[in-house]
This record gives sequence, C-alpha cells and structure tokens, in this order.
Amino acid sequence: MIVSSLKGPNDIFNNDLWPSSPTMLNYKAVFSGQNNFSYALRNSGVIAGSTTLFAMIIGVVAAYAFARLRFRGKRLALGAVLAASMFPGVALLTPLFQQFSNWGWIDQYQSVVIPDISFALPLAIWILSSFFREMPWDLEEAAMVDGATHAQAFRLVILPLALPGIFTSALLVFISVWNEFLIANAMTLTPAAQPVTVAIAKFTGSSQYQQPFSTQMAAGVVVTVPLVILVWILQRRIVSGLTAGALKG
Repeated sequence: MIVSSLKGPNDIFNNDLWPSSPTMLNYKAVFSGQNNFSYALRNSGVIAGSTTLFAMIIGVVAAYAFARLRFRGKRLALGAVLAASMFPGVALLTPLFQQFSNWGWIDQYQSVVIPDISFALPLAIWILSSFFREMPWDLEEAAMVDGATHAQAFRLVILPLALPGIFTSALLVFISVWNEFLIANAMTLTPAAQPVTVAIAKFTGSSQYQQPFSTQMAAGVVVTVPLVILVWILQRRIVSGLTAGALKG
C-alpha cells in the first residue's frame, strides 16, 4: 500500500518493489478540496470516539453484572449478546435506513453511532466479562466489610484494577469502528457525516472513467499508519490488559 501510494497513475500496475519515480503528489491529492478528506477524518474521529465512549460505559456495567452477579437468565442473556455479534449487518441496513429516514437521522452521526454501538458492545462485554471474572472476590468483599456499598466497592476498588482491561477493550472497539464501512456507507449521503472509509471509496480521478488507485492507497496509508503506530507504542498495555485479570488472582 505504501509503495503504491508513491506511484504515479501510469506506474500503478507496475510490479516493481519500489517505484522508479516516487512522488508525493498522491498525498497532496488526498487532502485536495474535492475529496473532503479532512472532514472525513473529523467525522471518523467523532463517530469512533462517541461509539467507544458509550460502548465502554454500557459494556463495563454489563460485563461486571455478567461476571460478578447472580441472576436468573444470565447465561441466556450472555448467549444473546454473542448471537447479536454474529448477526449479519447487511440484513439490518434496510429496516435501519427506513427507521432512521422516518426520524430524519440519515446523514447524521447518530445514524452511524447507534448501529456501531450495537456491534461494538458484544466485543467489549465479552472481553471485559472474562477480565472481571478472573479478579478475586476478596477485594470486593473486603471493601464491603469496611462499610462500602456494592456500588462504592465497584467504583473505588474494582474499577481502578480493571483499567488495563478497559483500556484494551476501548482500543479494540475504537479500531473496529474506525474501520467500519457497510453501515456508514448506507447511512451517510454527503461529506457532512461520511467517515474516512466511505470517503476513500468515493475518491474521484481526473475524469469519471479514471479510478484513482494511487490516491486511494495514499489515503489508506494516512488512515492506517497512525493506528499501527498507536498499537505499537501501546502494545505492552494491550497485552497486560488481556492478561492482567488472570495475573491479579
């Protein structure tokens, strides 16, 4: 992708490991006015950030309930969460589009954020529930013996210890939402709310018959490399978040 982004239009189908005449014009074209890529980056940040925030708030509470509390139908509810994550998104597009059209939500952030939350929640709940399940009950019981309520024990004792797992889940949810295309493509019609995945697919060349492969590759680099760098920098925290629940016991 990086090599292709440095090729000119006439060299895009050349299979050389490195372009003979590398150019940065494709990166300049990415941020040209006609592609609205800066707006798309903003939209992706708002959509992914909002989805991650709401998914983690709901996911932390739900995962704690599944892992630490006893109630009737818990296994059935957890199975329903898993089943929701397997449901094909394409089957939801028509009813969602019709409903959001009736509400006047098409081409607005909430038409993408709400469906994204429904698909991000199962990932967050399953990661966090396994994390909470491995944490020792003694910590919570000791806090309650000292006079803390159930909510206070969760907020003051369990939640701080769960931060590595929460951080890992949030990062994975953010990446999955950042890369989402299907729902965003159906619910956004103009650059006002289109994220980068949709904007890249709608890049135009110098004419309607030209497909700007090189420019799309450059946009892919712009979108992907920051995520790769972020994961590389935070890889220790990610690994510790996936294993900390087991180690604390």
